[in-house]
Amino acid sequence: MKIWSVIGSGVTGLCIATTLCEHGEAVEVIESSTIPTASIFAGGMLAPFCEGESAPQAVVDHGVMAIQWWSDHVSSVKKTGTLVVAPPRDGAELNRFATMTSDYEWVVPEQVEPDLSSRFARGLLFPTEAHLDPRLSLQELKQNLIEKGVVFHKNSPCGKIIDCRGIQAEDCLSNLRAVRGEMLIFESHDITFSRSIRLLHPRFPCYLVPRHNGQFMLGATMIESHDNSPISARALMEMLGSAYALHPAFAEARIIETGTGLRPSFPDNMPEILYQEGRFFVNGMYRHGFLLAPFMAQQLMQKLSHGG
Repeated sequence: MKIWSVIGSGVTGLCIATTLCEHGEAVEVIESSTIPTASIFAGGMLAPFCEGESAPQAVVDHGVMAIQWWSDHVSSVKKTGTLVVAPPRDGAELNRFATMTSDYEWVVPEQVEPDLSSRFARGLLFPTEAHLDPRLSLQELKQNLIEKGVVFHKNSPCGKIIDCRGIQAEDCLSNLRAVRGEMLIFESHDITFSRSIRLLHPRFPCYLVPRHNGQFMLGATMIESHDNSPISARALMEMLGSAYALHPAFAEARIIETGTGLRPSFPDNMPEILYQEGRFFVNGMYRHGFLLAPFMAQQLMQKLSHGG
């Protein structure tokens, strides 16, 4: 019996393994014993229309489909939309963002999120967007696969290889590059937000994503660097300043975790399916892993169904 060996247990690998399994294919997943997946440092925003501000239309189109895919497969999806705000001095950034995106409505931010600081006079609400907890979602996908008989191990693959190693595949993909992202998770029980919030700034835009038990994930940076060392003091100060700008009560929040991840990216920042040296590669998700992995899994399935 033919078996597919998916190398990598990040968002790409698990979406592909799930899709293969749903099509009746035999699958095993090879996990790394030493290198954590960059997916655990993701924000988990399913915000395709917001991404249209800088991403190609394909990201928007495929990202809309991803919201339903994730809703069908995991339980942590919150379809509460995305709120975009900017400090009064950066009002031009909000206007620019509006011209570059679609499917939003102008709102008074404090009426949408009562705990938001009243200093934001206007904002953009993208009501059909969503967010999820990446770690809970990946764990749920993995558990679902295990219950269907998929084996996870750290040994050599025994089937036809589908390489989903992210930046670790740079030894085989010469045009793959790393884009460093930095994040922090903090906890505050004084403030409650029900949706992702993007704070625009001409130099340092950031996003805040609510998690469970009073925790929030804050992320921002996209640095052209292969450096995966701990978060820089500059980034940490900028992010904490952004959190304080959203609400001064965040000054009393407790920092739970900081982290960095290397996002795998091709020159055009769009993912690709490649076949070389006897194996498939699905890579180059850039910062759109949770938005594009379901679509790429379907594209790979179609390719395999037609003989590769």
